[in-house]
Amino acid sequence: MEGDLQRALSLRLNRRGDRSNQSPAKDFEVGFFSSGRVPQDYPMKIVWKKGFVRLVLVAGILWMLLILLALLFHIWSCQTSVSFLSAMCNKDSKVFNMLDNMGLVSKPHRCPIPLSNDPDKIVIPTGRTPNETVKNLSYVMEDEVPHSEAQSSPLFGGHPSWKQREESFKLKSNMKVHCGFIQGGGAEMNRVDIKYVKKCKFVVASGIFDGYDLPHQPSNISLRSKELFCFLMVVDEVSLKFMRENGTVKEDRAGGKWVGIWRLVLLKHPPYDEPRRNGKVPKILTHRLFPQAQYSIWIDGKMELIVDPLLILERYLWRGKHTFAIAQHKHHRSIYEEADSNKRRMRYARPLIDLHMKIYYYEGMKPWSSNKKTNSDVPEGAVIIREHTAINNLFSCLWFNEVHLFTPRDQLSFGYVAYRLGDAFKFFMFLNCEYNSLFVLHPHTREHSSPIEWVKQLDELKKGNLKESRGGLGLFTPYPGDLDSVVLPNVTRTSKAG
Repeated sequence: MEGDLQRALSLRLNRRGDRSNQSPAKDFEVGFFSSGRVPQDYPMKIVWKKGFVRLVLVAGILWMLLILLALLFHIWSCQTSVSFLSAMCNKDSKVFNMLDNMGLVSKPHRCPIPLSNDPDKIVIPTGRTPNETVKNLSYVMEDEVPHSEAQSSPLFGGHPSWKQREESFKLKSNMKVHCGFIQGGGAEMNRVDIKYVKKCKFVVASGIFDGYDLPHQPSNISLRSKELFCFLMVVDEVSLKFMRENGTVKEDRAGGKWVGIWRLVLLKHPPYDEPRRNGKVPKILTHRLFPQAQYSIWIDGKMELIVDPLLILERYLWRGKHTFAIAQHKHHRSIYEEADSNKRRMRYARPLIDLHMKIYYYEGMKPWSSNKKTNSDVPEGAVIIREHTAINNLFSCLWFNEVHLFTPRDQLSFGYVAYRLGDAFKFFMFLNCEYNSLFVLHPHTREHSSPIEWVKQLDELKKGNLKESRGGLGLFTPYPGDLDSVVLPNVTRTSKAG
């Protein structure tokens, strides 16, 4: 019995010894901080462990880089003006909201437009809206050059005197005003284009000058609108050449030039030195270029129309019985704040902008406030929707005359002309977010820059001979008032624009 117990105990000890000999690594792990036997394959295991750690680290870094690239692509797709890439951005996603909260992206300033669903069901009003104040409107066609003026050739906008300018704001049943297109002043159309536009009663108009843009084809246009509207793109020689070199300009049998749906209308002999000022001719004086048109929708050359134009007329004119509609500026409501932004962004010579604003302030134009009847004094001028009534045509003429006499920044002049005409000129100023829902904004082909835009002191204009020869002459003509005593109102910068 005792012998059996000893044999059992001996067997257990032998088994333990065998197990300890079979698992030396376990002994080493147990005695890691103590002296123990190192197995022969230990260096290889260390190499494998280090390699595995490195592999995990590299995989983690690559994964983080992949996530970062995905986020950067998401940011780019949400900010780009390329329609295909922009459509890939899910602006309602948690990722977009996270990026927006971090300040890496900004949600587009858009809101839904209460448009009708079917262009084919829209009832077009018959006849024209009657004119209550101005019955007949005619235009000055010959330039009266002052004797002291060295300019030998006529100006496109003429030489209206301060007295004539003041009289033009006094409404009468029959009026005759300056409205561009002075004989010999430039901006002539080809005969083939004059013949074509005579049939255009409904117009979508745009313009490109000095090759700063390429035409963008409208989308979502119904068959009814394609048959009803003329899509007219006004261009100069430089832009036409640029389009031929960078796109497809087709010519029909009658000699008309086309880029997709756009009919190109060439204006020969640009009337101004500044391309920006030339662009105001088709933009503001649409009724003079296309006199048979009853309705027009103006869009800047950098815009891509994505809403049927018939739906636009129904929404902004006919539904509310309006005749003139324009979007409210996103940031500014006062022309003095807009002028401050223009100076900071170097959109025109700073002293000339100040002089422009001093004239308006002297003539009673106050900064915008909630007490005014209008939502804002500053429009987003890239889209103008109008019926060509006599009062609207008069407003357009007077608006253009201000651009001709002063700075080419038409957003500074719009509110002033509306103020001078008072209740006689009624317009619908809609939310800016709706404006951004009508179009896709594309970048210019290059950045516009002119030496006069960088001028900070009047002396620079004289020394550098930068003064425009055919526009802005009102800023260099003695004003019949004491502008030295005018102190412009302080501007509270309510936005980061500029």
